Amino acid sequence: MRGQVFGPRWLRARLARLIPGFPDVAVCVAFSGGADSTALLAALAPPSRLQLRAVHVHHGLHPDASRWSAQCRKVARNLRVPLKVLRVEVARRRGASLEAQARDARYAALACELHAGEVLLTAHHADDQLETVFLQLLRGAGVAGLAAMPESTQFATGTLARPLLSCSRAELSDWLKKRRLSFIEDATNADERLDRNYLRRQVLPQVRSRWPGCATTVARSARHAAQAQRLLEGIGRADANRAADGAALSAKALRALAPERRRNALRFWITDQGWPAPDARRLEELAGPLIAARADANPAVSWDRVIAQRDADRLYVRAAAEAAEPAAELAWVWRAAPRQSLPGFMGELAINADKRGPIDLDLLPEQLAVRVRRGGERLRPRAGGPSRTLKALLQQARVPLADRARLPLLFAGERLVAVADLWNDASVHAHARSTRRARISWRRTSL
Repeated sequence: MRGQVFGPRWLRARLARLIPGFPDVAVCVAFSGGADSTALLAALAPPSRLQLRAVHVHHGLHPDASRWSAQCRKVARNLRVPLKVLRVEVARRRGASLEAQARDARYAALACELHAGEVLLTAHHADDQLETVFLQLLRGAGVAGLAAMPESTQFATGTLARPLLSCSRAELSDWLKKRRLSFIEDATNADERLDRNYLRRQVLPQVRSRWPGCATTVARSARHAAQAQRLLEGIGRADANRAADGAALSAKALRALAPERRRNALRFWITDQGWPAPDARRLEELAGPLIAARADANPAVSWDRVIAQRDADRLYVRAAAEAAEPAAELAWVWRAAPRQSLPGFMGELAINADKRGPIDLDLLPEQLAVRVRRGGERLRPRAGGPSRTLKALLQQARVPLADRARLPLLFAGERLVAVADLWNDASVHAHARSTRRARISWRRTSL
């Protein structure tokens, strides 16, 4: 932005363009205590009439983390801004960088803390945007990645805004120094083993010496990418809506799309449900082999604790934890215990007396074995009819995949006599002369 001078007046004008209803909105600053967020908080601090507060996330990863929290409290107190410190534990995931895991934990904590309708402000600036675009390029990102950080977006129950994306790091530091405002210097910012630090300290100074205006031009490219991404999302939404089949997508409808639109529709549909997007390799598996597989193959693709699975012509996505197998077998003496709690995610079975029930208790063995699906199970759901594979019955009835993974099967020896509360084998069916009848109920456990 030509001629801009960072300060309270400029910042308020910027926020008025970014945030509908400003200044009559509640604002929360994500305050790390570093130079950038200190400048942001100080430029908004009283005597303005803004409804302002700050939040500091204490990760506990650095030896000085508690000292930094104390410094943030001191600065906020001097600026007369209410501050809340959130302590988080960073879950260590194999294969993910600690920096990325800390960022995920930080945003999760901020999302939980943000009030309905409140605006969360972060101090990302033009240099951060430049670094982000370069890193995304080096990671082979697509259009969404190259769009980098938007100026504003929906976040949790409110809005996330980045009003400083047109300011440089140097401009913010100069403003702080002129006002003699102290801020935290994180020594890890000099650790060039971290990709962003190496890029910032070794690569970008060379780029800037040749192209001084690179931050501005790259930010323009990021905005172009953001516009293209919005177009792709619109096309993806339309294609996914046309392929929708209840909570699933129709594989037949997806196959009718050109490969690039198929991938785009799948990516949109998955992320629109709140799941993480699959990487390029797994997206190719989804759009290719999984969609092309024969109807009875039930292929699946997993990534980042998510699983996408075909069921006949329908494609579902769910949390991978739902597919966890419970114990292999459980003996149930139902006469002694008509209700039986099951392990894992299987829930509870009960045999309830019912004068109109479909089961003849005199035909039901006293001891049953409860198992999960192993493949190849069959039963005869209708007297005089053919035996049917359980797989075919489940597909025909469109039983959700999440239920199939924990479906309790009742066996008498090796004979399947009941499938939860869905089907009973003809060998135990009640008839006109049955005097003791019952039905099976299955209480599913919430996942």
